[in-house]
Amino acid sequence: MKTNILGLPVKESEQIVEELNILLSNFQIYYQNLRGIHWNIRGKRFFDLHVKFEELYNDAQLKIDLIAERVLTIGGTPLHTFEDYIKYNRLTVGKNISNDEKAVHLIVNSLSDLLKIEREILNKTAEINDEGTNSMMSDFISEQEKTIWMMRAWLEESL
Repeated sequence: MKTNILGLPVKESEQIVEELNILLSNFQIYYQNLRGIHWNIRGKRFFDLHVKFEELYNDAQLKIDLIAERVLTIGGTPLHTFEDYIKYNRLTVGKNISNDEKAVHLIVNSLSDLLKIEREILNKTAEINDEGTNSMMSDFISEQEKTIWMMRAWLEESL
């Protein structure tokens, strides 16, 4: 089996790059959704949510960079066009959302969809001992699960 400089199998690493690029594309859509609800939120909870949405989009921006850098680290090229992001998107695109509950539901649903992609990657990276990608996915998953819990608590919903 041919391996790359990191000791990972080449063919499987190329597949991981594809999966990471799908995640990258979906994170870009998530980021834009967060920017949109940050700009457009209205109502009595404006001040709290405006700040929270900014916190979330800053975090998403950092994760986007981590994903792109991981793609480069394992020998790929990160996607970087809106055309690619839209092509690989699996998230609902939130447009002109100003209602607080609709905005929070968009976040919960987006994170839930991102978790599905991350778990697919986690399973594939575990098979080839790609601990770098595996660790990143584990970190993302635990953070996003907590955010979902907090958002659902705000909505007064239970799992």
